[in-house]
Amino acid sequence: MPDSSKDCFARDKFADYRDDMGGVGSFSRQNRTLYIGRIKETGPGPETEEIVRRHFKMWGEIVFLRVLQHRSVAFVTYADEANAQFAKEAMACQSMDNDEILNVRWATEDPNPQSKLAEKRRLEEIGSVAIANKLDPRMVDAVRHIRALEDEEAVPEPTSPPEKRQKLIEPEPEPEPEPEPSGILSAQTLEGIRYLAEVRRQQEKALQKKPAATRPAPTGLGGLGGYASDEDDD
Repeated sequence: MPDSSKDCFARDKFADYRDDMGGVGSFSRQNRTLYIGRIKETGPGPETEEIVRRHFKMWGEIVFLRVLQHRSVAFVTYADEANAQFAKEAMACQSMDNDEILNVRWATEDPNPQSKLAEKRRLEEIGSVAIANKLDPRMVDAVRHIRALEDEEAVPEPTSPPEKRQKLIEPEPEPEPEPEPSGILSAQTLEGIRYLAEVRRQQEKALQKKPAATRPAPTGLGGLGGYASDEDDD
């Protein structure tokens, strides 16, 4: 979901609206409605509404539009807040068909309790859809099934494919247990003994291949250097 602390131009929002309801806006609530003032009316209400719709629909889908005839004011509600943010910047101090200079700002919160409740439900639905898109559909089906059973309601139709539901229901096969040794020693102990025996065998083989150290035989007169003559020199 988009960052509610910034507008569509990545500008930081504030905790409260400005006194004139202009500027970037507030992150305290989602506002999709624009106040449009200084409209120059040259005909009946439906004609003015058509002019406003034609100029503002290019910035996004409009879900509600109301013109206060003889007061030069209109309210435009977009399907998405980002469209309202863009339209506010694009149409501020602009004109439509009659060379007026529009005053475009954020609309104040609708005091109608029904409107507040409808907006709350709309935001909850958007949040639920966004969360459901991130979850595994098999888990969503399982939770819906459990809630339906708890509330004693009809079990809802699953949304995940049948093969995925089958995988979710079927338990995973348990790994086969290792055979227990029939002797006194365990399999791990026997394996360790075999390993040590193999290491000792390799060491003995290496010692057998190593030649024994022999003393080199003396050569030349070097062997007689340690012996003295029995005869005295004359």
